[in-house]
Amino acid sequence: MAGDDPRHLMFAAALAAADAGAATLRHLPPVPRGRTVVVGAGKATAAMAAALDTAWPGPLDGLVVTRVGHGLPAGRIEVIEAGHPVPDAAGEVAARRILAAVRGLGPDDLVIALVSGGGSALLALPAPGIALADKQAVTRALLRAGTPIGEINVVRKHLSAIKGGRLALAAAPAPVHTLMVSDVPGDDPAIIASGPTLPDPSTREEAQAILGRWSIAVPDSIKAWLADPASETPKPGDPRFGALTPALVLRPADALAAAAATARAAGWRVIELGHRIEGEARQVGAAHALLALSLAGSAPTAILSGGELTVTVTGDGAGGPSKEYLMGLALALGGTPGIAALACDTDGIDGGSDDAGARIDETTLARAAALGLDTASMLAAHRSRDFFAALGDLVVTGPTRTNVNDFRVITVT
Repeated sequence: MAGDDPRHLMFAAALAAADAGAATLRHLPPVPRGRTVVVGAGKATAAMAAALDTAWPGPLDGLVVTRVGHGLPAGRIEVIEAGHPVPDAAGEVAARRILAAVRGLGPDDLVIALVSGGGSALLALPAPGIALADKQAVTRALLRAGTPIGEINVVRKHLSAIKGGRLALAAAPAPVHTLMVSDVPGDDPAIIASGPTLPDPSTREEAQAILGRWSIAVPDSIKAWLADPASETPKPGDPRFGALTPALVLRPADALAAAAATARAAGWRVIELGHRIEGEARQVGAAHALLALSLAGSAPTAILSGGELTVTVTGDGAGGPSKEYLMGLALALGGTPGIAALACDTDGIDGGSDDAGARIDETTLARAAALGLDTASMLAAHRSRDFFAALGDLVVTGPTRTNVNDFRVITVT
């Protein structure tokens, strides 16, 4: 990242505060009399597993699944890599092995579940009668439609043989201690990675309504499954869950608080818009531009926000919520002097790209024009990565092995 640029310093502070391994060590349960089996899924899970392995004083075994390229050695805990955001065969194999690992345990044993954002796609075990290809097609369609993550996960739970609490039922009567890194607005534990170890308050009727509302083409196998009462997930109060102890070890608010503290220490006035912002990325960018413009000429100010923006992709474009946010912001700012911004995903992946996001400043539009780039046309075509790559303004972190959602900062001087 770029030296002492205040935007990058704030982002670095956010990432440091979102260290998933360190957070895991602050929430370890007591060692049981019996076995300890570790399972889990998500972009932060390898870092969580590696930290747990170094600190756990008793016998330990298990396996976790993370995104391709995000693995780490975790000692006694096997780390498997699989596809994200569209599930793949490796994720299906991993999910089957995770279910097998927790079956047959007793009340003196302990399951530690390490759960973080991305886990829903990585635990890719379709419900009976559903082919992986059908689940992949529905997932792609929901993502391209710009469906909010909470709604996507309602659908995923009801098409799964492991999510929506089913992993915990497989582990019963062993107690399940779930450590979660939140990547969802509002930090609802039942939404994070589609809640594999927690009861699910959503219904199959909701899943059907979501698919209809977003005009998703639904394969016959999925229609038939959702029409079957067996597709309903286990609900709160179900006695089969036994002893559950979920703990949120990291939240998006933690990252924003660290960035705000860094900004204030450097003399910036801070305006925090919150960590729950959702919406179409370019539209949110334009709305944030109005606030930044209203502050022009005032004391140096950092406007911080988080949440999870979406992109409704049309045509052959790739999107990228953080980058489309910045393009919408830049167009609305119109090159106003003294306003700059950075927007990145804390997992190091903006959409499906290999960059975390990008940055803009008052020269962005002029530099683009000098290169023959039409900013509005490229935004309309969802070519945000091409746009920022040509300008040299992509932010590339590589895998961060954490995931507390979007980070955005606008600086006004």
